[in-house]
Amino acid sequence: MQRTAAWESLGGSKDPRKTSLGGLWLRGSSKGRTTDGEHASRRTFAADGAGAADGRRPSEGNFIGQDRQVSYVQDRATFHDFSQGAVEETKNPLDVAIDGGGFLVVQTPAGERYTRDGALQINNQGQLVTAGGNPVLGNSGPIVFQPTDKQVSVASDGNVTVLEGTSRIDSVRGKLRVVSFAQAQNLQKEGSNLFSAGPGVTAQPDTAAKLRQGFVEKSNVNSVLEMSRMIEVTRTYTQISNLLQQQSDLHKTAIDKLADVPA
Repeated sequence: MQRTAAWESLGGSKDPRKTSLGGLWLRGSSKGRTTDGEHASRRTFAADGAGAADGRRPSEGNFIGQDRQVSYVQDRATFHDFSQGAVEETKNPLDVAIDGGGFLVVQTPAGERYTRDGALQINNQGQLVTAGGNPVLGNSGPIVFQPTDKQVSVASDGNVTVLEGTSRIDSVRGKLRVVSFAQAQNLQKEGSNLFSAGPGVTAQPDTAAKLRQGFVEKSNVNSVLEMSRMIEVTRTYTQISNLLQQQSDLHKTAIDKLADVPA
């Protein structure tokens, strides 16, 4: 338990293997961060809370005997880092990257979910879907293509048009829903680059966001920075663990020597 406490005091999770590196290769993946702060409390060494000779009892504002102030770090919360990742050109007409803070809306068996992963494709039913197979929603429901559709075009405002058959006139297949949230930090991460809206979180149409066809947004995880941070935390954790072990060994040695003292 001492080693777990040492790790958590460094701002790490209870599982030391959890880092932002897990989302390094996920398109549109946003990393999570922790917030922590230094706290100070007064630790009393008076046995069983016994007071001083004048009857006073130990308290936050009353130092007695060998009382001292203890400083420690406490994880307060985690938050999503929705800063935009680098954009990579794929020249795939079904790929879209979002410029801005918006999310695409997708339909899942559990209801509507939200994602920034714009690596899209067409399934056997002609629906525009995510890499996980979830239909991407437009203002009127899923975007559906006909077998004769060609030259898919996605405008910056989300309008999806095609050339149908031998026609030279664009046919509209829908308009991608792009939404944003006033309290995006309340979104709940579900994996596979999907987020759900928690209680009191409402999606609003995002008219400021623009779509870029033929591009995908890469993960916003900085591999060099995260790797350096992981090495730094791991080294510090090891040092603290060694100090705790040395302290335990000293106590054990002291007890052994006391046992050898003649009565």
